[in-house]
Formats: sequence, C-alpha cells, structure tokens
Amino acid sequence: MSYQDYLDRKKLILTVATTGGVHGKDVNPNLPEQPYEIARQVRECEKLGAAIVHVHGRDEHGENDPERLQAVNDAIREECDDIIIQNTTGGQSPYENRIAGIRTDPAPEMASLDMGPFNRGQHIITEHTRHNIESLAQEMNEKGIKPEMEVFNNGHLNEVYRLIEKDILDPPYYINLIFGPGTFTIPSPENLINMVNNLPDESLFNILATGQHQLPLTTMGAIMGGHVRVGMEDNLYFKRGEQVESNAQLVERSVDVIHRLGRELATPDEARAILGIDR
Repeated sequence: MSYQDYLDRKKLILTVATTGGVHGKDVNPNLPEQPYEIARQVRECEKLGAAIVHVHGRDEHGENDPERLQAVNDAIREECDDIIIQNTTGGQSPYENRIAGIRTDPAPEMASLDMGPFNRGQHIITEHTRHNIESLAQEMNEKGIKPEMEVFNNGHLNEVYRLIEKDILDPPYYINLIFGPGTFTIPSPENLINMVNNLPDESLFNILATGQHQLPLTTMGAIMGGHVRVGMEDNLYFKRGEQVESNAQLVERSVDVIHRLGRELATPDEARAILGIDR
C-alpha cells in the first residue's frame, strides 16, 4: 500500500482495541473490563464504522485472563451485527495461554501474532520463541484464521520475512506496525515512513501508536494508504490532561479525520474481501 492507494481512495479498515491486558480501571475508570461492558462499547464502535475488534479477556477483578476470551467473544456476537473478532494471542506466557485465543468456539476470524519478544516494564519481558510463532501461525492457517502480525520494532519485521520465506503465511500479509515506548519502534513520522518502505510485497499495513502519538501517526497511516487502529488499549487520553470517556470517543474522532481526508471506511464484509478472509 502507498500514497497512491490514498489518492485512489481505497477503503480503510478501522480496528478498535477496547481493553488490552495491562492497565485497568485504576488508571481510567471508563476502561471496559467485563464481557458485556466490553461488548456494549464494541457495539457503539461498530455503529461508528469499526470493522474489526481486537479482543482481550479480563477476570472478575479486571486482571488479564485468556480463559475469558470465550465469554467476551460470545457477548460481542450477541451485542453486535457483523464486526470481525480478532482475538489476542499476545502478551501471554506460557504458550498455553497464548493459544487460547485461537481455540474459542467458534474460532475467531482473525488473531494477533506477536513477531517476537519485547519488554513490558522494569522487571517483565514477554517471551516468544520462533517455535511458538510458527506453531501459532500454522494452526491459524489450518483453521482459516487471518493473522495480524504484530511488529513492535525493526527486528520483528525481519521475522515477517522469515515466515513468508518458509511459506507459512498466505497473502495478503496483514502487518500491524507498532509505535511507542520501550522496545517498540520510536514514534516519529520518519520511522513510520521507513517501516512502510521496508514492508514485503503483497502486504497491507495497519498503524498502532500509543498515547499522544495515536492521532498523528494513524492520520499519517491513512494518508499513506494504510489502515488504522485506535482504542483504550493503546491510549487513555482524548487530549492532554483529559481522560477519554469511551472507546467510541476515540473511534468517532478517527472516523471524522478519515472522512475529512477523503477516504471511506470498509464495512466488515469489505474488510474481509480486502484481507482475504473466507466466512
């Protein structure tokens, strides 16, 4: 994808990440944690134009819990019309927790696939071996689940090329370029352009940027012909000093920007066609 895709007005896929698995109501009381609390916010985001929801599960105390993914999936299907469910397989150790995201019933249409380890705080590292990555990718392929490859830094992009060379993935390759602190790619316009320029052939890209970088870098991604992800997993503030009220507030702002740029949003079915997802 490129600036020419923007000029050609190709449709944009908007993903909302409502919850995440790290911060909770202690840092923003508006963050949804329980299944129907999440599902109600997803419903509002779908009405605004979100085609994909990135899903995490939380236990009754708000702690990250992959075993609750089934309950969240069920609640979203009950509340929403047709939004694509993308379960997480990330940020979890051991491997049995990661794989829970692709073993719900029914299986999700999409799942995230971290392309390597990264730091998660002063004393925590998210471990993820090549063996685990390949095993997840192969099971997704067998089940018809479209992987979204999570590229947290330049080295992870090398791993995308490695999977392609091993013929584990089917095109189009959907790559989520992540910008933020720690071992994420340093958030800057220059780095976004560099990452896009290094993408493999037959790939589509999505932009995820944390905190204050969410709006400017997703706007750049839209101009460069890419897709975007917003939501309270990645950003808890609407503007400096003002906490976001809901995921819908972030989605509504992005929808307004996207429309002002002259791009149209893909419906869930149009997103399936773009990504090569068979229902």
